[in-house]
Amino acid sequence: MTMIPSKRILIVDDDAAIRRTLSELLEDEGYPVASVENGLEALAYLRGDPSSVALVLLDLMMPVMDGFQFRAEQKRDPALASTPIVVMTARGGAERAGIDADAILGKPFDVLKLMDTIERSCRRA
Repeated sequence: MTMIPSKRILIVDDDAAIRRTLSELLEDEGYPVASVENGLEALAYLRGDPSSVALVLLDLMMPVMDGFQFRAEQKRDPALASTPIVVMTARGGAERAGIDADAILGKPFDVLKLMDTIERSCRRA
């Protein structure tokens, strides 16, 4: 049984088409969604209301502030540190690159694996 959170899933990706695709997919499944273009905007969003976000879908390679920088800043802030992170990246070897996340998924993403990962991560949130 799918558990739909009352909190939002925050999509952080510089590619507008990916943000739109993920937003439509998640909204069709009943998930509330917000999206931003980079890590700096994501930090501002989270700091505005950290309790409103169930999960962050995070791209690694973005201008302004990339996913690695975002994750480092998020972990330093006690109010944000416990928000689950699912990295979605076309960059291979994200685990070896030292990104600490609840899950790491490749792009292009497998929809069933993505939805399963989101559901499991939202249960923990």
